[in-house]
Amino acid sequence: MIYTIIDIETTGSGNKITEIAILKHDGTQVIEEFTSLVNPEAYIPEYITALTGIDNSMVADAPTFSEIAQQVLDITEDTVFVAHNVNFDYNIIRNAFKALDIEFKRKKLCTIRLSRKLLPGHQSYSLGKLCTSLNIEVFDRHRAKGDAEATVILFELLLAQEQSEAIFKDFLKPSSKEATLPPNLPSSIFNAIPNKPGVYYFKNKKGTIIYVGKAKDLKKRVLSHFYNKSAKEMNLCRETADITFDLSGSELIALLMEDAAIKEHYPEFNQAAKRNPKAYAVFSYEDRDGIKHLAYNTLKSAPNPLQIYYSITDCREQLEKFCKAFNLCPKYCHLQEVTSSCSHYAIQDCKGICKQEEDAESYNQRVNEAITAIRENNQDIILKQTGRHTEESAFILIKDGYYKGYGFIDSSEQVMHNDELDRFLIPQKDTMHTQKILQSVLLKHSNNIFQSNSVAI
Repeated sequence: MIYTIIDIETTGSGNKITEIAILKHDGTQVIEEFTSLVNPEAYIPEYITALTGIDNSMVADAPTFSEIAQQVLDITEDTVFVAHNVNFDYNIIRNAFKALDIEFKRKKLCTIRLSRKLLPGHQSYSLGKLCTSLNIEVFDRHRAKGDAEATVILFELLLAQEQSEAIFKDFLKPSSKEATLPPNLPSSIFNAIPNKPGVYYFKNKKGTIIYVGKAKDLKKRVLSHFYNKSAKEMNLCRETADITFDLSGSELIALLMEDAAIKEHYPEFNQAAKRNPKAYAVFSYEDRDGIKHLAYNTLKSAPNPLQIYYSITDCREQLEKFCKAFNLCPKYCHLQEVTSSCSHYAIQDCKGICKQEEDAESYNQRVNEAITAIRENNQDIILKQTGRHTEESAFILIKDGYYKGYGFIDSSEQVMHNDELDRFLIPQKDTMHTQKILQSVLLKHSNNIFQSNSVAI
């Protein structure tokens, strides 16, 4: 078997290649070499220059990746791509080829993962620290050729281990996840993740939670992070050293658990989820002609909101429902703004308030009935959910329109009234995110939604 041991240097931000070293190895010795600076056609930041010694002037006259692409293809053809943290180097090179509309596909081996398996017990498996502990001298650290040459020595040491043949063969199997998993994550941890709904926690070497996610299928979702080649996902995987999880029973409870965990830990890689969703509200006001309106606006601009929503579409859909249910006018519900009288395609039951064919008093009475109905939506609700195993059920409790938490009930327990749910309830905070999560369910689904004054779970 022929291997190509590869190392690259990049611009950091944007991960454009600034240097590449490829050492072709026949399992005994290096038989061919290709090394080159690369013009990244992008700015090299000062902190990268401080680390690698490569500055913008050094690469100004260097070939671009497109100019050396054929040489890279030729030397790596029919070889196994080997690198320390292989997914980093492999994905950046593959993306560079993708930008040229060239498919780059090679078998992979990671010397970090191989070292963990064949040389267990080291405190750190970073190239520098591992080489120090193994007395491998590294020349030109953080330069492509220097790091590639050190990786060659490490690779030969791995090849010489007693079980190397079987482990190399196992790592190269198409079904193996070894080349896909993050370099610092033991495969036993990934293998222990079940194909069930829940919340998962990516942790770094210090045990700090750096990302929280939810899934209907935990193992499948976690694995998808390792196949995602975006810069954010690659950085996340590079820092991941452990993954833990909590089962939820249902995807909805997983969503709520995820929100609570993000609020508690504020993980580094959950930036988008930390931002509060934009809120809108339906409200009522009376104009100078004495006609009551139902309208919607952002929550900040809505006086005395009747109901809060998290998209304009939801606001309009709910107003359309109340228009139809109470024979209200689309114009005075602000579903048609620039019109003298309503002509809504889906609402044909207006009694003529917009054409002065109905008096304000009778129209306002129906508006008041609609307002009462809107307010009654803020009721006590129990959402029945699937338990974490077959001998368990679960529930989500909403009281007076506020989310109170969720709970799990063993099948040996009998609950006949909602007051008995309190001893199973895991209390949670009501937030804009939880309101948004639950509202989407309440608006779209009526199954498994019960008034909490009489329910057996």
